[in-house]
Amino acid sequence: MRKRAAAPNSTPRSRKGERTRTRLLEAAKKVFEEDGFLNARITDISKRAKLSHGSFYHYFDSKEEIFRELAQEQESRLTAPPGDGGAARSPDDDSPRDRIRKANRRYLERYRDEARIMGVIEQVSRYDAHVNAARMGSQKHFAERSERAIRRLQKQGLADARVDPAIAADALGAMVARFAELWLVQGYREFDFESAAEQLTLLWGNALGLASEPRRTRRQMRKRT
Repeated sequence: MRKRAAAPNSTPRSRKGERTRTRLLEAAKKVFEEDGFLNARITDISKRAKLSHGSFYHYFDSKEEIFRELAQEQESRLTAPPGDGGAARSPDDDSPRDRIRKANRRYLERYRDEARIMGVIEQVSRYDAHVNAARMGSQKHFAERSERAIRRLQKQGLADARVDPAIAADALGAMVARFAELWLVQGYREFDFESAAEQLTLLWGNALGLASEPRRTRRQMRKRT
């Protein structure tokens, strides 16, 4: 494995350096999506970024290093909370099931949009400890956020007090993550997106003992999300 001459090179010091590093990351993502991790070559990444082979090593030691950074970025985006986006309504104005619905839909949309690279990340995480740690870290962050939300619902008397918040957050989060992989990466079965998001919301709500809501039409599903 080739080493960089000096550690400071690992972090761009200029806007040009930042742009070059971003070009390499974007190019690497395309190459990994097309060729998979094992068949991807640094030469192909450099060529896709329209940079010299040596430029790659100015920013990364190896394809393992650039892939690990990509995996970390993807995992962070996957479980990140939504931005403000100038929304007129606060999440506090939504019912508990509506908040769960939005979270499930947001996760599935992000996973669907990045299904090709997520498939590669899933594969590599099985034998690369760094990538697996990134996966587990994002899942833990998501579960901790869900656990806090479940505890709030219990304090408000809206969720079943018998439910263990930590176990529920881990189990329900794992259900959504595994379902997304089987459906959107493995192609295990074909499902309508709206129906899938709604069914996951139903499972979450029922597991937590939330009050039921009237049966929703497909048009209502789209309007509320």
